[in-house]
Amino acid sequence: MIRTLTPLLAALLLASAPMAHAAQQAEAAAPAAAKEIKVVYHINDASVARAAMNNVNNELNASPGDKIVVVTHGKGIDFLLNDAKDDKGAFEPQVAALKNRGVDFRVCNNTLQSRKLGPDAVIMEAKVVPSGVAEITRLQATEGYVYVKP
Repeated sequence: MIRTLTPLLAALLLASAPMAHAAQQAEAAAPAAAKEIKVVYHINDASVARAAMNNVNNELNASPGDKIVVVTHGKGIDFLLNDAKDDKGAFEPQVAALKNRGVDFRVCNNTLQSRKLGPDAVIMEAKVVPSGVAEITRLQATEGYVYVKP
């Protein structure tokens, strides 16, 4: 009985090999747009906030379907505080415009606590998370985000 099944099994394997190969080629040739791209931007210094938001805007112009999260801690939270501005004006309108395009902004609660600030110090477009560093780690390790440091 084993001798009878061996040629049949070999024929079945040979017949299915081209189908498996074709499926692999189709998956490899799938356009990048079909794959979800998730990016975490890490900001720990507000001096790069404008450039970082320009990078995010440029990425969304090139790849509108990308899922982007901006995580801040340390001095990086400064542009997400109420009434934050620099020589170009208030940050909130630019943050709000990106939020409307689907970008999530997250602020480290550890930083807020170390500065004796409450969650109400943060603009409404941003969400407070327990730890900025832990949030970046979680997004990369469990949700497949790629890391960008502007």
